[in-house]
Amino acid sequence: MKKLNDTFLKAARGEKTDYVPVWYMRQAGRSQPEYRAIKEKYSLFEITHQPELCAYVTRLPVEQYDVDAAILYKDIMSPLPAIGVNVEIKSGIGPVIDNPIRSLGDIERLGEITPEEDVPYVLETIKLLTTEQLSVPLIGFAGAPFTLASYMIEGGPSKNYNKTKAFMYAQPKAWYALMDKLAAMTITYVKSQIKAGARAIQIFDSWVGALNVQDYRTFIKPTMERIFTELREENVPLIMFGVGASHLALEWHDLPLDVVGLDWRFSIKEAREKGITKTVQGNLDPAILLSPWEVIEEKAKFILDQGMEQPGYIFNLGHGVFPEVNPDTLKKLTSFVHEYSYQKLKS
Repeated sequence: MKKLNDTFLKAARGEKTDYVPVWYMRQAGRSQPEYRAIKEKYSLFEITHQPELCAYVTRLPVEQYDVDAAILYKDIMSPLPAIGVNVEIKSGIGPVIDNPIRSLGDIERLGEITPEEDVPYVLETIKLLTTEQLSVPLIGFAGAPFTLASYMIEGGPSKNYNKTKAFMYAQPKAWYALMDKLAAMTITYVKSQIKAGARAIQIFDSWVGALNVQDYRTFIKPTMERIFTELREENVPLIMFGVGASHLALEWHDLPLDVVGLDWRFSIKEAREKGITKTVQGNLDPAILLSPWEVIEEKAKFILDQGMEQPGYIFNLGHGVFPEVNPDTLKKLTSFVHEYSYQKLKS
């Protein structure tokens, strides 16, 4: 087993580090030519079902960019088929579900996940990476119940989540039953990832920003409290992230987690001033990666200077890498973050 670079883990726990660690959401795949060549032959689900291939895709950005953590290549929808949800990832659309949830009866028919039987390929990929291939921590992940529920109720991606919110308001008993079902699945699924070797976990509540604070507290927060409380026992750093959810960052800070992920709409300085004392992760707008290097460097410096004002900072994007980004840009950015932060922290 390779010697582990634990800088990311230290920062996640709020400890001092020699430099600011960096990783990128959606760093595995999309913009990498090696990945695009694989995608010409295999779908996402087909890649994730082949541990050797999935491990290769996961570790590729670590080798190419010198990032301080790997994130498992898979999709937040991966565990849903195990509980009886028919998911198809359609090119150019995203996840599509042909049996959307409409009633309490639909929820009661959902099963439970047994990861060792239902997603053995995920666990095998993690074991391959953590015992043989990686010298940085592997981040496992799961989708949060609201985001998963939005796909299950809408039947696919949505711009406004009207059906999801209407279901939540009109059928609260069914809604809470669905939250309980998805919370149990998430806890079991994530614990199996940790047991297989994942050293940190990120929960993606990608679309929860569609809710206001009061509705979040009423319909979502108790479920998230349950999930993070149970995962806390595993003693690995826990990260929360969503897009367009700056108004919920303080709600996340209340939860028993370690790292609050920020998108680009909410500056680190503002987050600190509003009372977020835990480790923060973020938050360069990924669109800036298409700009000239001078612009990228200026924006990265601005974010780093805010992040380094106290221990507990991880550099990342405010959302995921998209296909048009040049891999060389990410490599150069990683090197810049490491070198600039090392000099600043040393002085």
